[in-house]
Amino acid sequence: MDRTDAHETRPPAEARGAVAEPRLGQLRLLVALDALLVEGSVGKAAARMGLGAPAMSRLLKQIRELYGDPILVRTARGMTPTPFAETLRLRLRAVAAETEDLIAPRREAAGKASTETSGWNQATIIDAPPLAMRPSLYLEDEPLPEDFARRLRSIGKDAAPRQRLARHIATTGAGVGGARPLTLDEADDAFSLLLEGEADPIQVGALLVVLQYRGLTAIELAGLTKASRRHLGCPVHPGLADLDWPAYASPRSRSAPWFLQAARLVADAGHRVLLHGNSGGGTTPNALDMAAGALGISVAASIAEASEALQQRRIAYLPLAAMSPQLHRLLGIYNLLEMRSPLSAVVHLLNPLTAGASLIAAFRPSYRDLHRDAAALLGWPKLGILGNSRDVAQATPFRTTTMYTLDDGSPGEVIIPSHRRPRAELPTGLTSFEYWRAVWLGQARDEAAERTVVDTAAAALLTLDSKTNFADARSKAGELWRLRLSQ
Repeated sequence: MDRTDAHETRPPAEARGAVAEPRLGQLRLLVALDALLVEGSVGKAAARMGLGAPAMSRLLKQIRELYGDPILVRTARGMTPTPFAETLRLRLRAVAAETEDLIAPRREAAGKASTETSGWNQATIIDAPPLAMRPSLYLEDEPLPEDFARRLRSIGKDAAPRQRLARHIATTGAGVGGARPLTLDEADDAFSLLLEGEADPIQVGALLVVLQYRGLTAIELAGLTKASRRHLGCPVHPGLADLDWPAYASPRSRSAPWFLQAARLVADAGHRVLLHGNSGGGTTPNALDMAAGALGISVAASIAEASEALQQRRIAYLPLAAMSPQLHRLLGIYNLLEMRSPLSAVVHLLNPLTAGASLIAAFRPSYRDLHRDAAALLGWPKLGILGNSRDVAQATPFRTTTMYTLDDGSPGEVIIPSHRRPRAELPTGLTSFEYWRAVWLGQARDEAAERTVVDTAAAALLTLDSKTNFADARSKAGELWRLRLSQ
């Protein structure tokens, strides 16, 4: 099923030729949608409403037809709301709050007390129990979810940083029925506090673990990325780079960085390519730095220096620690928790020089949609996602691969056909780095490595120019490979 662009203006159902639902039926759809967003599961939402799963599936189908949006898509994390569905969540919470107040007049006093807050610029929408949950489920005088939400609302934008961050952690981590994903502005504010060093260490771990355990939404990822780019001082308008290429390899990776050779080919074709990342594989802590230097790729010490290198050589590598020591430290929390954090997704969308195109990797289906939707929310013009590698966009030419794209807000897919796998090369007695460099210099012949470099460069060229096709991009990349030593 094609995903609908989150920014598309949807006409009313009548304008699309759909039969108008009776008012009572429309209210039933709102109740069902609210339960679906809270539970993230058709079966659990059905149980909450006292319906069977088939009946709830039919209601979901009607909701999709009403809004012209998938609403919930199946991913590795279960049923995940689309960005458009996330925009409805808080409005449904407001409807739920008003409904519960109408049903339970005994809480009128509590409702009046909700306006007595201590902060400025308060949010006007509060959390509330799902529309399908009746007050009879609560014990007498038991604190209700909206009571918890009112307490969080009292922490305004003028509150102390630790209080503000505590509010964001509680908003997203209070549990089913009492929690919700952060809005873009809330995610932006929360991550800004981390980047500015104003968070307690316990809060840092709590926010990152809660978001990672529950799973980021595209809106949250866009908010975290927005805060990170402001922290880096990234330019607002594109023009300093043509292609952004994140290279955040896993510390456990021992794969040779053939993608660096592909990036060099793309730069030789006249495109300005910015690589950025952490040193991942290899036998030394500066493996990527060393490999970049061997190809004549400048290793920049700042964003400004990277910009200068692009003007002179059309390619540069910018380590994360040079961009932001704080982001580098936060990414290093992996070593303390032995698990990834939301930073692993954020760094792929940093785009420090606001390039017109980005080439990233995402091996899980849910991550592909997450990054593509977040990129659309951030306004990235072009995005290419190789769906066969985990951390760095590097082709695997011996199996068919789907490349996921974003071109001026429109998602698409490109099928990359596979090659016949050649015979394995015999041991040479060289170290992995020596062999990698020898292939580039033509001192060693490795058909598999050459195919990897050429197909990776072709994916980058296709991302830069969506009007071409992969066969032509592969042919051009092959010619660049043959002429590489004459540049």
